[in-house]
Amino acid sequence: QWQLVESGGGLVQSGESLRLSCTGSGFTLDYFAIAWLRQAPGKEREKISCISSTGANTNYADSVKGRFTISKDNAKNTAYLQMNSLKPEDTGVYYCAAGGLCELNEYDVWGQGNQVTVSS
Repeated sequence: QWQLVESGGGLVQSGESLRLSCTGSGFTLDYFAIAWLRQAPGKEREKISCISSTGANTNYADSVKGRFTISKDNAKNTAYLQMNSLKPEDTGVYYCAAGGLCELNEYDVWGQGNQVTVSS
């Protein structure tokens, strides 16, 4: 069974950092792009970052550009989202998802979701 297992969420204060992890189970991330999406309270889920299968290409939503960094360690079968300078508006449930290409916005496997809460 293909799964993505997330970890690393929690409660932090504004300006602090968190790193989210997303580990593949039952399949290898080598051939998959990994996206991070978040759903804030009362809002639709949005894609905030994506990294290509090789890790050579990344993209970010304007709301997180310059503060968040996506990375992928195929040897550990894990992708990461380093979140710095967190703001209260970053609060939400964060999901990782595996797909073919970042541009397609289509995902074959989803993580379970991880709550991130940023207090002011």
